[in-house]
Amino acid sequence: MSTTESLHKQCRTLESLFDNKLTTYSRLAASITRPGSHDLESTGSLERWQDLEIELEELLQKLGEINDELDTLSNDANDRITQTMLRAIQRHRDVHQDNIREFRRTKASVKQALDQMNLLSGVRNDIDAHKSSAADMLLTERGRIDSSHQMTDEILEQAYETRADFSRQRATITGINTRMAGVLSTMPGISNLLGMIKSRRRRDSIIVGCLIGVCLILLLSYITK
Repeated sequence: MSTTESLHKQCRTLESLFDNKLTTYSRLAASITRPGSHDLESTGSLERWQDLEIELEELLQKLGEINDELDTLSNDANDRITQTMLRAIQRHRDVHQDNIREFRRTKASVKQALDQMNLLSGVRNDIDAHKSSAADMLLTERGRIDSSHQMTDEILEQAYETRADFSRQRATITGINTRMAGVLSTMPGISNLLGMIKSRRRRDSIIVGCLIGVCLILLLSYITK
């Protein structure tokens, strides 16, 4: 078997392997770009996709090297190559270029989808963070309102207790006045005695006031002489 035929068979084998892996890569890329597939790391899809991408790049590189060798052999005048083999070599070159374009197109689509997914994930995280912050603020404000309500309830309770104390004191004083009025009504002499005491206090106050006034007048007269 000649070198050209050996390279031709290797190229066909690698092309078949590339087609299979590219199909798997395209399906996996479709699952990655599908809406709702943002949890790629937990499912292992992202790691598998990256491994396939590396394998496809290595296959393309290997196919490119084999195609270069076939081109070199086809241009060698000393190596007699049939027209059928020349067409096969040209076909390998065309398939290789098609594979490169298809791989780059799929790779670009996946990259764009992942960029959008990361952007949406970032926006989603910002929204969640904003919601969490807003919820914390609402909870804090609610705690303050609850604290204010509790303080208001305590103040009202104290006010009710104070009013109750006043009511009890007023009832007590009213009872004392009632009893005193009852005692005075049953003992007329006490009322007269109290009246005489008040009159005497009033008279004593007048006398003391007059004496103080006379003393002040005499003191002033003495000082001014």
